[in-house]
Amino acid sequence: MRIICGLILPFLCMISSAQDSVQSQGWVVIPVTEYRDLRARAFPVQTEPEVPAVPATLTRADYELRVDGELATGRVSLTVDVLKDGWVRVPIPAGLLARDASLDGQPVSLVPAALGSEGGSISALLAKRGRAVLTMDVALPVASTAGDQSLSLPSSAAGVTRASVTLARPNVDVTVSGGMLSEKSETAAESKWLTYGQGNGPLTLVWRQKMEDHHFTLPLRFRGSLTELLGLGEDSTSVSAVVDVEVIQGAAQRVVIQVPDKVTINQVAGATVGDWEVKAGELLVTFLTPEEKTARFVVNGETHLQREGGIDVPILRLLEAERETGGVAVDVLGAGELKDIKSEGLEKVDAAQLDPLVSSRQSPSLAAFRFRAVASRSLHLEVTRYAQQAVLTADIEEARYRVLMSQDGKMLVQARYAVRNNQRNFVRIALPAGAAVWSATLAGRPARPGQATDGSLLFPLMKTHASEEAQAFPIEILYFSRTTPWSDRGQARLSLPSLDLPVSRTGLVLYYPPLFDATVEQGAFRKTEFEEPVSTVLKPAAARTMEEASPPGQTQQEVSQQSTEAQVATKALVDAYLAKPGSRRSETSAPSPVLFPAVGPSLFLVSELTGENKAPIVTLTYQHEKRGRAK
Repeated sequence: MRIICGLILPFLCMISSAQDSVQSQGWVVIPVTEYRDLRARAFPVQTEPEVPAVPATLTRADYELRVDGELATGRVSLTVDVLKDGWVRVPIPAGLLARDASLDGQPVSLVPAALGSEGGSISALLAKRGRAVLTMDVALPVASTAGDQSLSLPSSAAGVTRASVTLARPNVDVTVSGGMLSEKSETAAESKWLTYGQGNGPLTLVWRQKMEDHHFTLPLRFRGSLTELLGLGEDSTSVSAVVDVEVIQGAAQRVVIQVPDKVTINQVAGATVGDWEVKAGELLVTFLTPEEKTARFVVNGETHLQREGGIDVPILRLLEAERETGGVAVDVLGAGELKDIKSEGLEKVDAAQLDPLVSSRQSPSLAAFRFRAVASRSLHLEVTRYAQQAVLTADIEEARYRVLMSQDGKMLVQARYAVRNNQRNFVRIALPAGAAVWSATLAGRPARPGQATDGSLLFPLMKTHASEEAQAFPIEILYFSRTTPWSDRGQARLSLPSLDLPVSRTGLVLYYPPLFDATVEQGAFRKTEFEEPVSTVLKPAAARTMEEASPPGQTQQEVSQQSTEAQVATKALVDAYLAKPGSRRSETSAPSPVLFPAVGPSLFLVSELTGENKAPIVTLTYQHEKRGRAK
């Protein structure tokens, strides 16, 4: 109970200070769980340190060995970290023949390894916690097989394995497996290597005496492939060639390429090319080191040939090769084609059968040939040039607007465009700010335009093939917007949509409020008498049908009579179909287009050549009349 009172005394002091200044004596009762918690905080229990998972670790193994005869002797230093107190057993890597061992300069005993333990057959006993360096004098056998000698260092649990090996013999080739060769040095009496192992397997060094190589003294024999590409331009002809050399015997220090007259070599590029020069019609390419297997390089040059007409194609030849393969290809740059091709010692093939220098080109005027095994080769052809014509991408040949303006500032606009296109996917139409689209059609069918990030409309376009003449098709948009209400007199500003295509001609029918006089200010538009659209697709359907259906020599009255008879016959068929039992009209048919209300006096305005992304603007000056007039 005294203990309880001693622990809860601070709490009683806090309670009494909050109450009256007169202190009262009494008891405070708390649960047992709270008492235990307070006691555990007052007298914390001393926890035992965690036992390490392993008693000791082998951190690093450093070998200093010297190979003399069939034995490699030297020293290995094992860096060991002891993690707990007491005696611990450190396994020694298997396969080491230890002659002496010391720990930090003091002798240490080696004992047989415990049964079932990892590592070698012997172990070292250590009793001091911390890092220690165990040094041992060791010997390892050197194996000999078919002129090769090898030394294998055993695998160990060390994170780093480093081996410095000295061989009492110079002029040897060494290979390393299970690690990497970091440094190699030779003197007149010995060779020294510094290697690092992976740790999870043995580190093996294999060496053999260098043999004097008489390969360079053998006569050179090689096969070659030369693929040439000529690009016939308007002013000059580019010459490119890829050369592959395959050495059969000896070593190639250089190769020689025969260069025809009037061909200028500008560059020879390749990973093995050391130098090159052209002398007496021959290109001499020298390699950095003698090539014993293969070599590849690219030759770039130019020549001046006729722009058109008969041309003798210059062909490069690879000299001194036992067999020369490859081919030549000719391509016309620009508008033109090849005719009357005559060749000798060549076989016409598909471009895909030659080197990627040729097969990667996509040209309709490319002619490819493969070399035949003959001494003489020639190629003569005729080049025909054509005048290049501009290709239409997209164009708006005519734009027609009908605008209905009211006195309170409301405005209804019908925009129709006659478009020709063979490449574009969309046309961007930027409506005035605050405009709301009521309907949109493409070639007479309802369409749903997209919306760009800036709020403009992306209207899909119909396409025609580039080889065909682009046919015009109509685009129509009906939208509503607001402008400043009209007062008794003033100016009204009308802004029309801007397009990212040029417009050849524009016509505008403007209906303004009655009881007003309106005139057009000088600008891009001018007032004139009303004219029908020039583009056929923007004309009324009846007039367009009459024009398309009128055969030569037939009067307009006859055509009108035939059209009326056809309409009567069609109506009779429809009525007969609807009169049948069970027949009904489709409930999913497309809605009819919104009709434009043409109300009030009007002005007809025209404009030409509206640039891309420019919004046509019309400025009106108006004045209210005191008396109305009929128009």
